[in-house]
Amino acid sequence: MAGGGVARVTATNVLSGRAGGYRHEALLYAGIEGFMSATLPFIRAAVASGEPILVAVGGQKIEPLQGALGSLSSEVSFADMTDIGHNPALIISAWHAFVAEHAATGRAVRGIGESVDTRRSSAALLECQLHEALLNLAFEDETTFWLLCPYDTAALAPEVIDLARTSHPWVSDGARVHRSNRYRRIDASRAFDRRLPAAPDSAVEAAFVAETLGQAREFVADQAVRAGMEAERARALSLAVSELATNSVHHGGGIGIVRTWGADGSLVVEVADHGEIKAPLVGLLPPSTDLASGRGLWIVHQLCDLVQIQSSKASGTLVRVHMKI
Repeated sequence: MAGGGVARVTATNVLSGRAGGYRHEALLYAGIEGFMSATLPFIRAAVASGEPILVAVGGQKIEPLQGALGSLSSEVSFADMTDIGHNPALIISAWHAFVAEHAATGRAVRGIGESVDTRRSSAALLECQLHEALLNLAFEDETTFWLLCPYDTAALAPEVIDLARTSHPWVSDGARVHRSNRYRRIDASRAFDRRLPAAPDSAVEAAFVAETLGQAREFVADQAVRAGMEAERARALSLAVSELATNSVHHGGGIGIVRTWGADGSLVVEVADHGEIKAPLVGLLPPSTDLASGRGLWIVHQLCDLVQIQSSKASGTLVRVHMKI
């Protein structure tokens, strides 16, 4: 299941060649008061300088921000992170779209994005942390984009805060900002070289080849019906798995295995093969019209509630998708 390349968001293809830098900053705050006192000056500074700003946070924080900003709130774009980032793999494309929307103006842009939230499942939280690191590859250091990522130190586990320091070159507490001495740029060649938890013994599986792709789709559709999934969502899941299985046939050695099981109110389906995904941003940004590859994973991310990828030359590729029942 090898993936194709996707163009990175750079100064030349997004901000019309304007010089600048991508600033990815972790904001460490405690509680709603700490959040408000740290984010409001950032938002007001953007408005004062005429810089477009998108604030993507939990819906419960949008109304207090709008109230405190008063008439200035009309100059700010807001989005509920539980909508645009319900699947963490969609977050990079949301920021890509916002930056691209303002490319013609040549102005710097700002964002506040709080994806790491205690309401996430443990699996989704891990994906959020991975995509925070992948943001540094997606935007590199050429775009004029300042992204502030809040982390609630009063609610999140210490190890989550520690990981924020490794994925963000800058760290702030709202009053002071410094370069993180823990920051490590993710290795693009090993972005998915990790070990996901093994499928449970209760998982059911089926092997497939090119001639039995239809049977693999039917297998997943049947499992979705058995789990009680609504028909439209079951069709979306079947389509997603069809894309993954087709990738396996074309790029993963011609054969693959699909497994399914239930977990935490979702049906989990994984497709495993002998391929390797070498492009860490494949499926995370809209595939270019001149690229045939990358479309499958892009479709999968749009359809599913959560997508996890494990891939390396030694172990092959495993793509695991979750769909709530």
